[in-house]
Amino acid sequence: MQGDERGAVLEAERRRQAALVVVDLPELDRLFADDLTHIHSTGLVHDKAQLLRHIDQKRAFISVTRGPLNVRLYGDIAVMTGPMTNRMRSKDENGEIVLEGFATQVLRRSEEGWKFINFQLTPAREP
Repeated sequence: MQGDERGAVLEAERRRQAALVVVDLPELDRLFADDLTHIHSTGLVHDKAQLLRHIDQKRAFISVTRGPLNVRLYGDIAVMTGPMTNRMRSKDENGEIVLEGFATQVLRRSEEGWKFINFQLTPAREP
């Protein structure tokens, strides 16, 4: 059972990554819990509605790549941690920004499946 749940959490993350790139707002709405707290790498904090508007307005993601992910299950809660690389369009649309960091994501199991309730990306710094 634990392996099946871990796979379901990883699938939710795969769906989130794909939805960010194609700006699939209905899919993101399904994946994000109503009480989501999303902390960007800049420290900007959004709730679910604010984040969906932000994604729709920016349409910034070219790709989202994850490194090895550690998923820990605690009943109906999953904590997922691991490296992340976001390739995004720059503000002038002619360039590209690459942001590497380490993400902590918390998901809660619901009747509709696993939903993200917390996200925080800490940017990588040079040693």
